[in-house]
Amino acid sequence: MKNFLTVFVLLALTGCASVDITKTAKGAYAPTDPNDVEIFLTRPDRPYVELGTVTVTKFDPGETAKLHNAIRTKAAPLGANAVILTNQGINPGNKLWAVGVAIRYKDGGISN
Repeated sequence: MKNFLTVFVLLALTGCASVDITKTAKGAYAPTDPNDVEIFLTRPDRPYVELGTVTVTKFDPGETAKLHNAIRTKAAPLGANAVILTNQGINPGNKLWAVGVAIRYKDGGISN
């Protein structure tokens, strides 16, 4: 039992990379194609509605593309056209983290 608890604690501390999205908008939208979900560091000029918050943790520093693809995969079922990353960095454990918001353009389309 003690060995099991030790392994559990180590796994909890090291954990896997994760993307969590919390839906904050009312209603529902048709899912979008994850390949069409854009990642922004600034707000787009187009009108949009916020669909939910995005929290990303525990990606290795060299995994930015993997991080972005994981965000796209999680945001698409909400009907997101894009995710605006509002803050990001590297924690003391040398892992990437980011927070942001999933959005849908008011006209429903993807940008050109």
